[in-house]
Amino acid sequence: MITSIGLGLLIGIVMALTGAGGGILAVPLLVFFAHLDVAQAGPIGLLAVGLAAALGASFGLKTRTLRYRAALLIAGAGMLLSPVGFWLAQRLDNRSLGILFGFILLFVAFRTYRRAQKRMRGQDPAPRLDLPCVRDAASGRFIWTTKCARALALSGTIAGLLSGLLGVGGGFVMVPALQRYTDLTMQSIVETSLAVIALISLTGVATSASAGHLNFAIAIPFSGGALAGVIAGRNIASRLAGPQLQKGFALVCVVVAAGMLAKALA
Repeated sequence: MITSIGLGLLIGIVMALTGAGGGILAVPLLVFFAHLDVAQAGPIGLLAVGLAAALGASFGLKTRTLRYRAALLIAGAGMLLSPVGFWLAQRLDNRSLGILFGFILLFVAFRTYRRAQKRMRGQDPAPRLDLPCVRDAASGRFIWTTKCARALALSGTIAGLLSGLLGVGGGFVMVPALQRYTDLTMQSIVETSLAVIALISLTGVATSASAGHLNFAIAIPFSGGALAGVIAGRNIASRLAGPQLQKGFALVCVVVAAGMLAKALA
């Protein structure tokens, strides 16, 4: 139990420091230190990440920076695909899932490092004028169009499929998607992404629990640790440099990916 709490605490802190995509490390930690396979670790990681994301999203509701209508649309699309991903996870061997997870971690590391480099060089992209989803200047709400709804729903289906398949929240999908398709601020993007993760995770956890594939003896202390980690991480996040922190996270992802691939191929 102490190991589960400690691992959950670490994941919560990583999520608080690095944003919605930090939860992708939950499954690898459970694989390495709790000696679970990817299919077993997925639902546990999903529960912890979902609860931690819900806590983070609640802060966004208080500050009115969370775009709840967009979150509901994206999550609704993701909920349709999450059970499909879970169904596939139960039919793929652990080696294949480990290899897939390793390559996804490398992709996340590459994107995170490149984004941090651009920020350090002052190369943040200029606002685009042809974005599918833009806000009304007066109300601050999205001007809903078919193009906007389609872009957000497609992002949700990808996040939902990966959520069910690998037990990841999908923040590494949602944050870049919201950056690409909307004119939201970074704070609003992260908090909206957290709301999506929480809602999609709910479906994945329910599907897993109903099928008897959720180990509550590990999941409950791990999730409790993650919630405590999010609270603790928020208190120190503002004191750390963003780009350097993102580079560190990218390096950790590379190391963990190498470990996942070596374990899967051994």
